[in-house]
Amino acid sequence: MGQLVSDITTILDYNNAKKQAKSERQQILSEMATNDKTKNNLVKKALATQRAKYGASGMSNKGMTEGAVLKRLKDEVAAPYEEKKNASIEKLKKTKAKKPNLLKDILSRFDDIVG
Repeated sequence: MGQLVSDITTILDYNNAKKQAKSERQQILSEMATNDKTKNNLVKKALATQRAKYGASGMSNKGMTEGAVLKRLKDEVAAPYEEKKNASIEKLKKTKAKKPNLLKDILSRFDDIVG
């Protein structure tokens, strides 16, 4: 009877661990989405500021490539967010529930069970 209770407890613990891992994954994905949105907003603001500076100083964008300016700004602004994204991806990889192996547990106690 004690073994049955132990096995059921193991299964219930696994189910709880699965739910918790799923919740953690959802939270990490939510944080990643928020960080991505923040990064995009910062890039847009930086680009608008850059255009305003150039416009205020009398420069036009005819001789400049906006793509190069945008790429430089994205690289400068996005670097910390890329590090956060990579850290979040690593967390996602590590977030999982350990599945119990009841057969292995029973076989390890086979001599005691059979007696």
